[in-house]
Amino acid sequence: MSRQDRADAVDREMAARPLPDAAVRALGRWWSQNAPAYADGTPGAHTVRYTPSRWAQITPWPSVLAPTSTVGGAAISRADVALAVADALRREAFREALVATYVWGKGKRGTPGGSGPATLHKILAHDGLDEVLTSAATALCEHGSQEAYAELRQKIPGFGPSFFTKFLYFTGITLAPAHGPRPLILDRVLSRRLRHLAAATGRASGHDPDGSIAAWAWSDGNWSPHRYGVYLAFMHQAACQLAADDGWPSGAAPDLLECALFNAAWE
Repeated sequence: MSRQDRADAVDREMAARPLPDAAVRALGRWWSQNAPAYADGTPGAHTVRYTPSRWAQITPWPSVLAPTSTVGGAAISRADVALAVADALRREAFREALVATYVWGKGKRGTPGGSGPATLHKILAHDGLDEVLTSAATALCEHGSQEAYAELRQKIPGFGPSFFTKFLYFTGITLAPAHGPRPLILDRVLSRRLRHLAAATGRASGHDPDGSIAAWAWSDGNWSPHRYGVYLAFMHQAACQLAADDGWPSGAAPDLLECALFNAAWE
């Protein structure tokens, strides 16, 4: 059996099994602490702080973000970014949408000339950026989230999935995929959560006794479009499972689970 075959077997086992009790308890604790902020069952209130002046070299600069001349810090929520991206997409201002999602994703980690602003500046300078972003949005509308992911993967140097899935996620709030689930954010933290689950499932099922398949499938980056599709299917199914639990809001969107998994560790 090839490595991919074994990974597929673990994926099937994960899809067939409920979330482990430890994960459900951790997510329940997170919800009990954060329910007032997310009472509508979405992570729209998830707010990130950033320092506008550190991004002074970046254009176009969305109006939803504080002016780069602002002294000190500022804050922006998921709901703010969603509205800004919706407005940008109506104007086909894909670069503006990208900047809003990137700054939100980087937050205060962006330092002058550092990996945040400097990397984004290089991404925006890439000749093929507009074509790539347009192709991703078109693929989402005409095919689905996995195909849109494929249009972005390894196309722009420095623009990896931890950040381009943020662009996809916010784009997907406005542009519904042709079929299948809406895109969600997938980054290193979330991949490690899934790796932990996959390793436990692999041990229990015998498909991955030493966890090597889980480590390969749920690596720290450069996930394949297939792996992204597996992630989306798992997250939507897990959200349905949690909706039946008293410790989780009924009808909550899968992106609330994504937000919670990012913040609620049980390993």
